[in-house]
Amino acid sequence: MTAREDGFLNLLKPPGMSSHDVVGCARRVLGMKKVGHAGTLDPGAAGVLPVAAGAATRLIEYLEHAGKSYRAELLLGVATDSGDLGGEVVVRQAVSMPAASEVEQALAAFRGEISQVPPAHSAIKIGGRRAYERLRAGETVELPARRVTIHRLELLALDAARHTLLLDVDCSRGTYIRSLCRDIGKRLGMPAVMSFLVRTRVGDFSLTEALTLEEFATRGRGALEAPEERLSGLPRYDLPRGRARAFCNGLPTHDISLVMPEAARLRVYGEGQFLGIGRVDAATQSVVPEKVLPRS
Repeated sequence: MTAREDGFLNLLKPPGMSSHDVVGCARRVLGMKKVGHAGTLDPGAAGVLPVAAGAATRLIEYLEHAGKSYRAELLLGVATDSGDLGGEVVVRQAVSMPAASEVEQALAAFRGEISQVPPAHSAIKIGGRRAYERLRAGETVELPARRVTIHRLELLALDAARHTLLLDVDCSRGTYIRSLCRDIGKRLGMPAVMSFLVRTRVGDFSLTEALTLEEFATRGRGALEAPEERLSGLPRYDLPRGRARAFCNGLPTHDISLVMPEAARLRVYGEGQFLGIGRVDAATQSVVPEKVLPRS
């Protein structure tokens, strides 16, 4: 069977590599230039990194909006300028380990929709330049708070000897676990830093299925997955007979049976083939092409 020319990869980013480094590796293994990733992981973090190749790069934005899950360790008694152990220590103090009941009470304040200030050492753009670039240039960086949602926040373990908490987090796009660890420490009345991070899920991409870079190098293009298989969070819509060509030409399809909220995104199929992403126009009961993939 011929290997795919485009699709998604579920790769396991090791610590010590940037997300950009992983994309570079994918370009070399696949022999393709058109490769990108969804959801940047800091170099010190590990875990799931969705990668898209070929025409599938046009669908990256739909992965970036997906929910994410992490396993993180929080170290009490230390604070750094970056929020993780890769930064410069700005506070170090002896602390008394809180009881599990105190930790649970603190965690409860962060479940649901919260206001969070991202770390200054981040890739967020300010006036066209990333925050960390401004810091390196000696500028003072202050980022505004943003609303994020913590769907699940669970204490897995408390290590009194090491002054650490092990947490599982399910959260919305835009959540910074470094900021969450910092703020949990503040809630407990002591400095805190994220001491390690593993991303365990991005949408339909899970850690248990992720390929190491060595496994990926062995499989090559055979590791590419059909993009629609990783977009199950979007409802499927099958075009009426004879409308596939119109969709691919950018024309909307009127459908009186369509009952979907305004601007909902759909996985659109025509003649048994995945064609791309459509957007619902509720006012006209139409599916409007948003991203159209080349037909095979």
